[in-house]
Amino acid sequence: MEGHAGAYELIWSAESLSRELLAPLPSRMLHTEGVASTAVALARTVAVEDRPVLIAAAWLHDVGYAPRLQSTGFHPLDGARHLESLGWRPEICALVAHHSGARFVASLRELGEDLRTFEFTENALTDALTVADQTSGPCGEPLTLDERMRNMLRRHGPRSLNARAHARREPYFRSAWARVATRLLSIDDVVVDAPIAV
Repeated sequence: MEGHAGAYELIWSAESLSRELLAPLPSRMLHTEGVASTAVALARTVAVEDRPVLIAAAWLHDVGYAPRLQSTGFHPLDGARHLESLGWRPEICALVAHHSGARFVASLRELGEDLRTFEFTENALTDALTVADQTSGPCGEPLTLDERMRNMLRRHGPRSLNARAHARREPYFRSAWARVATRLLSIDDVVVDAPIAV
C-alpha cells in the first residue's frame, strides 16, 4: 500500500497535469473539478490502496480533450496514450482509456482495437469513476444520473456517436451506479445524497 506521502504526490501530480493541459478549456476544467470532488466522496467504496488511484484518474479522465493531445479525436484514447507516454501507472492509463463506457463509443468510431491496448476491468474503481463522471455536469455541477444522460444527449444531438452508443452505455451506467449505491449503503455512516440518486 502506498504511504500517505506517495498518495498525496500521485494526486497532486494528476491535478497539476490536468490543470496544465485543460487550461485552454475552462468549462472542461470545471467539470473535472466536479468529478474529482465526487471521486473523493466515493473513495470509501474502493479499497484503501486504490483511493489515490481513483482520485488521480478522476483528475486525468478528460485530459484527452486538450487541444495539443488530440490525435484520434477520441479523448479517452488520446488522454490514455499521452499518460502512457509520460510513464503514468498502467491502471490509471486504463481507467482514463475506458472511463464512462468509452468502449461503446470506440467501437462506433472503429477504435475498439486501439482502446483494447489498455486493459478494461469492471470493478469498484471503474464503477466509482463512472459514477463520479456521470453525476457531474458540464461545469462541475452535481446532477443525477438521469439528468446527466439527458444533458449529454441534448448537447451531443440525436445523431451523434454518443446518442448511437447510448442504448448500450445506459445499462452500463445504471449498473455501475447500482453497485456504487450498494457499496455506499453497506458503510454504516453513509447518507446517499442527491448527486448520485437516479
